[in-house]
Amino acid sequence: MKLYGYWRSSTSYRLRIALELKGLAYEQDPVNLLESAQRADSFTARNPFAGVPMLEADGRDRAQSMAIIAWLDERYPDAPLLPADIEKRFTARELAYAIATELHAPLNLPVLKYLKNELGHSQDEIDTWYRHWLAKTLVPVERRLAQLGTGDFLFDAPGLFETVLIPQLYNARRFDYDLSASPHMVRIEQACLALPAFQRAHPDSQPDAP
Repeated sequence: MKLYGYWRSSTSYRLRIALELKGLAYEQDPVNLLESAQRADSFTARNPFAGVPMLEADGRDRAQSMAIIAWLDERYPDAPLLPADIEKRFTARELAYAIATELHAPLNLPVLKYLKNELGHSQDEIDTWYRHWLAKTLVPVERRLAQLGTGDFLFDAPGLFETVLIPQLYNARRFDYDLSASPHMVRIEQACLALPAFQRAHPDSQPDAP
């Protein structure tokens, strides 16, 4: 397998976590988003979505991180990312999809560039935008975790939810989002970042990290 990604891309980060948790070997071919390499004809000919990550696997180029993660879990059922119990699977999806579907669209790099370059917003205004949308989703996620009474992980071991949560918290810290009222998420983050799989997937550990 070959992963085309960018070191600080949250969607690339979540896919790296999934690959590491499942113990799957993969090569990396970095795509520099700051230089718009994802929009090059040679890349869009393979991935019309013009984004990362893209996973080359089983003779096919696969796009969209959540779809790739679902495929990985079906293709390689060992070390499953979802629990066997149907209600626990729903809970993991509820929380993971809340982050993946509600936050990625308004907070991804093309949107932030558009706010700055086309609409003329200052960096302070963009940061305020970022934190506003983070709060809209992360506050209810924290409340749900409190209702569930979670421990170090959502369930017994990290899975789908953690693969999506940890990259979002990494981004939240970059934009100075206040996590002091999010003890459940912070506890899960600390437990995950202590594990080798998450350490290997961390942006700072990537070959294209500055």
